[in-house]
Amino acid sequence: MPETEDFVGQESNPVDDDLFKEPMKKRRRSDRDQRFRAFPSVEQSALKEYEKLESRTRRVLSNTYQKLIQSVFLDDSIPGGVKYLTNRLLALIEKPSLDPIYIGLFGSTGAGKSSLINAIIQQAMFLPVSGESICTSCIVQVRSGCCEQYEAKIHLLSDQEWKEELKNLAKLLQRPEELGREEEDAWDRDDAVEEAIWKLQMFYGNGAERKNYEELLRAKPKGKIPTSRVITLKAEEAGELSLKLDPYIRTQRRGWDEGSAETHIWPLIKLVEVTLPKSELIPEGVVLVDIPGTGDFNSKRDEMWRKTIDKCSVIWVISDIERVSGGRAHEDLLNESIKACQRGFCRDVALVVTKTDKLHLPEYLRERKVGNQAIQNQREAVLDRNEMIKLQRNKILKEKLKRKLPADSRVLEASELVYTVSAQEYWLQALLTEEETEIPKLREYIRRSLLDKKRRMVTKYVTEAFGLLLLTDSVNCTENLPNEYLHMSGLRRFVEEKIQLLEKGIDQCFAHISRPLQEGVRNARSSYRRILGACLVRSKGNQGFHQTLKAVCLKNGIYASRTLARIDLNEAITQPIYEQIDPVFGGLFRSGKPTDGSALMPHIDAFKQSLQEKMTEIGIRNGWKYDSYKKSFLIQEISAILGGLEGHILRKKRRIYESLTTSVQNDLKPCYEEAAQIMGKKACERMKDVLRRGVDQQVAEGMFERAQERMQHQFQQLKNGITEKVKGSITTMLTLASSQGDGLYKELADVKSEYKEMEKLHRSLREVAENAVLRRGMQDFLLRMSPSKAGPTKT
Repeated sequence: MPETEDFVGQESNPVDDDLFKEPMKKRRRSDRDQRFRAFPSVEQSALKEYEKLESRTRRVLSNTYQKLIQSVFLDDSIPGGVKYLTNRLLALIEKPSLDPIYIGLFGSTGAGKSSLINAIIQQAMFLPVSGESICTSCIVQVRSGCCEQYEAKIHLLSDQEWKEELKNLAKLLQRPEELGREEEDAWDRDDAVEEAIWKLQMFYGNGAERKNYEELLRAKPKGKIPTSRVITLKAEEAGELSLKLDPYIRTQRRGWDEGSAETHIWPLIKLVEVTLPKSELIPEGVVLVDIPGTGDFNSKRDEMWRKTIDKCSVIWVISDIERVSGGRAHEDLLNESIKACQRGFCRDVALVVTKTDKLHLPEYLRERKVGNQAIQNQREAVLDRNEMIKLQRNKILKEKLKRKLPADSRVLEASELVYTVSAQEYWLQALLTEEETEIPKLREYIRRSLLDKKRRMVTKYVTEAFGLLLLTDSVNCTENLPNEYLHMSGLRRFVEEKIQLLEKGIDQCFAHISRPLQEGVRNARSSYRRILGACLVRSKGNQGFHQTLKAVCLKNGIYASRTLARIDLNEAITQPIYEQIDPVFGGLFRSGKPTDGSALMPHIDAFKQSLQEKMTEIGIRNGWKYDSYKKSFLIQEISAILGGLEGHILRKKRRIYESLTTSVQNDLKPCYEEAAQIMGKKACERMKDVLRRGVDQQVAEGMFERAQERMQHQFQQLKNGITEKVKGSITTMLTLASSQGDGLYKELADVKSEYKEMEKLHRSLREVAENAVLRRGMQDFLLRMSPSKAGPTKT
């Protein structure tokens, strides 16, 4: 029973009848119950119990905090120990109930991301859908909340951000006067030119593409721009909000110059946040994110695209059934998702194959040569094909993940890495049942993810709060032992020794990446010309590539278009390094327990365990039997301090991982700037020559070696940050735990009643977890015993 793992060793106690009284300041019961409408009754019960535990814990912490503040309110100076306690209490009180779970739907044009979200939230056509064309033009986040209405917030680029993009668009559209007829035709067909013209005409009207930057700054936009740069839409019904929202997020067709004023500010939009009221299908705390597949030419939007991917804890790579078998776009999406596991917060990656109802039966029967089972109709063929795709793609995806990620990564333990869904059949059910469309399976995944995160969060929160109340209650204790100072002095020396061992362990851990880094640098030096040459070649020569290459240079080696595959020269030429370090890099930050010292967290866990064992030893041998509160506090506070390091490490991980491409980009910036200024005849070839010469020069001067040094420097900074945080926090904690003779304390208000209530809450954790396991077992049994639904009989 995994749900009870956190409570091994605790004694079982019944939950008191009055334990779950609601705090005075609370949601109305009906509002709280509405939050759980997306869950079956069994899961609702578990969530309500965890929410009550958390609510009561916050109330106890608030009461304790108020008593401490009142006891020192009139003092000229507040003792250091009291400051520590009040600061820790306040931090716990203000700690968010639950960080949102971001689930990114990441896919190419026409893959069906919006249709899938519409099906999951049970709102047909809520987000715009349109076959093969681009519909959703920006990042769209959909969540449920406590609001009574449907609401959307449309965030626009700031004035400065738009001016930056406007300057680059104007540079792209500077047409050289001396172009020949053939070069002029190629210039007109350039993708970057077409997109720049499209944006300017949409925002300023026809003829805007012929104006220079200064003229565009004086031009009047066709749409009205709010000074807040945020547009808020509200509606009573989903369909009403959908109609209001449509012109803002639907990509407009090129050459189209009609429509409302809302349509014309489309180039400014960088993010849309949609909130649904009291959804019965999407629980509060989950955010579904429709992520365009390639990023954006605007720096701010492109940065937001990357950061959005990195903050997703789950990424679903969305691929049309007809495109899932290959193609560069599909592979690029998978690779970007796996990188998110390396550099971001992503823990789960899955492939969601859409439009699985699309199947030509005679063709499928002719191609199907394996198996003896006869296919009788279209429905059986679709199910058969879906099962085959699951088996094939699951194996391919797992092998790809194994090459890039540590062997004990959570995603590799997933029972399902591939889902085959049909949003159309979810609505029609002409061929498949609702369950067979696998939309309910995705909803179940969402619910279980939230329930598991809530369980872990409340368990950690209540345990940490209990440890803090232990010490707060013991502050007024006057029983001090004669050898207390001696014990604490010895403990401090022990801590210093263990911190030195921790530093050595971290060095040992980070040393594992040195050889792969060196190998990668050698590979990059030997292959960069070939890689760069491939990036600078197009199948039709320079036709339609002149200004696209200029756009790449204007953006320091990166060009993201809504229609073309993403171009990133910096990433391309550092790819040989990443191919070497990826498996090792992921291993450094895994949470397993390898014996070779190659992972960071086990070193921190070993440090924590050694301190806790030492404190227990001191308590047993030297007289803490009369001060067990202090021992319990120290042990639990160490867990809280070191547990907080994980978030710090995850935030630094992204900077470390991207340091290679960032270093190369910075070194090549003068080269990009020089190439971006080139105009006139044969400008495309001249830009390529500048890029080739510039990269050659930088490589000869040690560009890849500098990137290696910068990554290693980032690792060193992470080590220093960890040890400094550990030293500072634990030193403060030990000082706090020293005897009252240090002058850190004064007589405080009595908090014994708060401590006793917190003790009850802490004991109840086991029963809440066991109840959840029991209910889940009953639910699974009933589901197994219930008859399965028959599929539609249509052929």
